[in-house]
Amino acid sequence: MGYFGQGFDLITTKGLKRFVFIPLMINLVLFSAAFYFLLGEIQAGVDYLIGFIPDWLGWLKTSITFLLWPLAVISILLSFALMFGTLANWIAAPFNGLLAEKVERHLTGQSLGDDGVMAIIKDIPRTLGREITKLVYYLPRAIGFLLLFFFLPVIGQILWFLFGAWMMAIQYCDYPFDNHKVPFGEMRQRLGDRKGLSYSFGVAVNVMAMIPIVNFLVMPVAICGATAMWVNEYRSDVLSRR
Repeated sequence: MGYFGQGFDLITTKGLKRFVFIPLMINLVLFSAAFYFLLGEIQAGVDYLIGFIPDWLGWLKTSITFLLWPLAVISILLSFALMFGTLANWIAAPFNGLLAEKVERHLTGQSLGDDGVMAIIKDIPRTLGREITKLVYYLPRAIGFLLLFFFLPVIGQILWFLFGAWMMAIQYCDYPFDNHKVPFGEMRQRLGDRKGLSYSFGVAVNVMAMIPIVNFLVMPVAICGATAMWVNEYRSDVLSRR
């Protein structure tokens, strides 16, 4: 979890701030629009359910309203934070890879290759292809765990949270791995070999992604933290084997 905390320090580092801006703004716009829409849907759903209660049971309407709102908000935060985070990362993928590259250069003092706008444009097909690979891995598992979330009380929610933590680790650690052309399967295997490290990082990201306002910062912070984890825990071994 300390690596996620290190991400907060890195996003304020001189020379990295301008590369944080675009992922931050994409996250801000997308999450603001998503939660505005979802909160409106919560209100409509609560009003619909309350409409079945007779007026003479006004006290029951009030009690149920107070009960339904927190349950609905928690359910949405648990079930949709990962989905909107995935969408945000899809949109910002080329800029996320660039941020990971700049953080790695800052931490190691070594360049990974070309810089600038043309480098970003050139890498768009590859980065989007990588996002499709992650999406193919994510979707069937997300459907299965989401069904458990809705139909298996308590255990289903725990499993969804743990799945979300694993996906957060995959999503953000993939940027520095991908910058070195490490195949997705190898990256996933290496994260799986150190499950404690992966899950603790993913849990930190997952928890922060469910906190309104704080979740706006999650994307750039997680990229910086994951890159620091790559540099300290994986980089030397991976590059020496390649």
